[in-house]
Order: sequence, then C-alpha cells, then structure tokens
Amino acid sequence: MTTHRLEGQHIGGRGRLVDYSNLVKLPHTVFAMPFALVGATLASYRYAVSGWDVLLILAAFTCARFAAMGFNRIADRAIDAKNPRTAMREIPAGKLSVREATAAVIIASALFFVCAALLNPLCLYLAPFALAIILAYSYTKRFTRYAHLVLGFSLAIAPVGAYLAVAGEWSRPPSALLVLAAGVLCWVAGFDILYSLQDMEFDRGEKLHSIPAALGARGALAFSRGLHLLSAAAFVALGFILPELDVGYFIGTGVIALMLAYEQSLVRSDDFSKIDAAFFNINGAISVLFFAIVLTERLLA
Repeated sequence: MTTHRLEGQHIGGRGRLVDYSNLVKLPHTVFAMPFALVGATLASYRYAVSGWDVLLILAAFTCARFAAMGFNRIADRAIDAKNPRTAMREIPAGKLSVREATAAVIIASALFFVCAALLNPLCLYLAPFALAIILAYSYTKRFTRYAHLVLGFSLAIAPVGAYLAVAGEWSRPPSALLVLAAGVLCWVAGFDILYSLQDMEFDRGEKLHSIPAALGARGALAFSRGLHLLSAAAFVALGFILPELDVGYFIGTGVIALMLAYEQSLVRSDDFSKIDAAFFNINGAISVLFFAIVLTERLLA
C-alpha cells in the first residue's frame, strides 16, 4: 500500500505565472466554480442576471479561492516541507517566498471585497465572514478530525454567495439554498477524506487530525461513503424543493449518484493507487455536469 504519492494536477513549465497557478492549484477551480454558476442560474428564475453580474461573481470566486489556497500554503509551509507528497510545493521548494505569497493573498482578498461591493450591499456585508471561514479552514486539522467538513462548508459558500449576488436576498423557499449547500458540503468532505488517505500515517506521526488518522482506512472509507450518500440525497431533494427543476434534473442527479458510487469503488482500504483519478477526474466531471444539468433546465424553461 502506497501512503505517499506526488501531487497531481501540477502545471508544467517555468515562470511566476506558473508558480502562482500551482501555489493555488488552479486546476482545482473546476470543483467549486461550476457550483457558483449553479447558484447564479437558480437565482435567474426570479431575478435578472446581467453579464456584468456573472463576471463579478466569477472574479469574486476566483479571488476568494486564491486567497484561501494561498493562505493555506503559507500556514502549512512547515508541515508541507516534512511531507514527501507536498515537499515540492512552491513555498517549501523555494519557488515562491512567504512574502510573495502573502502579498498575493492580500491583493486577492482586497479584490474580493471590491467585487463584493460592486455586486450588492448584502454581499459586501457578508464578505468578511465568508473570507474568515475559508481562511480559518487552514488551521482546523491542528485540532479537529472534522476539518474535511469545514472545507466542505467553505466550498458550499460558492453557490450560496452567487445566488445572493444575483438576488440580494435569501432563496424562496428558504430550504433551497440550505439543501444545495448541504449537498456541496457532503460531496466535498467525502472526496477530501478519500484524498487524505494518502497522508494518514504522516498525519498520525505529526499529530495532525483527520478522519483517516482517527478512524483508519476502513473507517474513513465508510465515513466518506456516508457523506456521498447524503450528498446525492440532497441534490435529489433540491429537485423536489424547486418546482422549476424538471425530469431532466432528476435523470442528471441520478447519473451523478452513479458517478459518486464509481468514485468510491476506485479506492480500497488496501489500495490508494487510484485516488488521483477518483479525486480530480470524477469530481471535476460531477461539478461540470451538475452545472450543465441546471443550465439546461433553465434554458428549456
């Protein structure tokens, strides 16, 4: 059983643009950005959405994600340097200095607030709370095994924030955003547990907290599968809450449930060799597919 593997989704090449892109794992944007667009699309049933709104939502999301990932790399630089899987990340490897990464995080955070202000007063009011949550995640594995759930909550902010950016108010019915956020939270936490299996022994040695470190591979897999079952149920439930979503939505979410089951089948307690495919390929496809389903329903309405 392999416990340490080099990170995937690394952009090749040289130069500052490549270094900053790898610092924040730019390819991983595919996980949450489509869900931000889902939030905006669902809001469009009742509120007008302009191209400017969409650009600001995408810019705000990109800046917030850059700030969160950059801050995570700064906070974890000493830990990353000890872990064979992460030792070649940009700060431990000396490709970017802490000062350079910090400056980038500050700039991204400032731009996030600018975008929030340009969207509406509610977004500006909530922006500090959203940023605080996604930055605080970086420290959670130092004291709780449930850091995966905090990460899920951080990404669940994306569709909620995008909906509020368009609507300027909570969804009607109120349960719609809650159920959507719950689905995203459980989905992200479930696949993050799978990814964390690679660091199970390292986390134990460094006294870091995670579900795999606490429960072992078998327990972690059971926990992850339970979360993905809840995620699929939440996505289906959203179709019953919003009358705008039709049969096509339920067919699509059924496909997503099968994709989650396939993802889980790729990882076994004694074989982590397919974690990269389960983590990036399938989850990236799930996120894009979910947005495509919701957008198609909207265009056909």
